[in-house]
Amino acid sequence: MSDLVSISAGPLRFVGRLEKEAAPATCALFRSLLPYRSKVLQARWSGFAAWVPLGFRDDVKLPPENATTIPGAGELLFYPGGVSEVEILVPYGATYFASVAGPLAGNHFLTVVEGRDQLAELGRLVQWQGAQDIEFTLEP
Repeated sequence: MSDLVSISAGPLRFVGRLEKEAAPATCALFRSLLPYRSKVLQARWSGFAAWVPLGFRDDVKLPPENATTIPGAGELLFYPGGVSEVEILVPYGATYFASVAGPLAGNHFLTVVEGRDQLAELGRLVQWQGAQDIEFTLEP
C-alpha cells in the first residue's frame, strides 16, 4: 500500500508522504477517510497556515503521536479535537498552531515531498481568494 498521498488544493498539486512510523494511528485513521474532499481556508490563529475543518466530533480518538505546536512548512498536522474542532492544519510558512483558547498540538502525519515550492502560492490563494477546494487521495 502506498505511503504517498496526492493533494489537490485549488489549482495546485502536491504529493505528501505519510509519516506512518512516527504517527501510525493517525495515518491509519486518515487513510480510512480517503478519498477526502473538503475546503481549505486561512487559519485564524496559527500564522502562515491553512486548515481543513472536520467539525466538532467526539468519534475521533487519537493519542498524541509526533505531536507539535510549531510545524515546518509542508508538515501537515491532524488535530483530533478537544479544545478546538477536529482539523487538518496545512502550514505554508512560519506557523504556531493555536486556537482562540491558546496553543494546540497536532499530530504531524503527512509531509509534502513534491510541490513544496507551491506552498507560498497556497497561502496567497487562501488569504486573497478565500476557501479553496481540497482533495486527498492515495497515490497508486
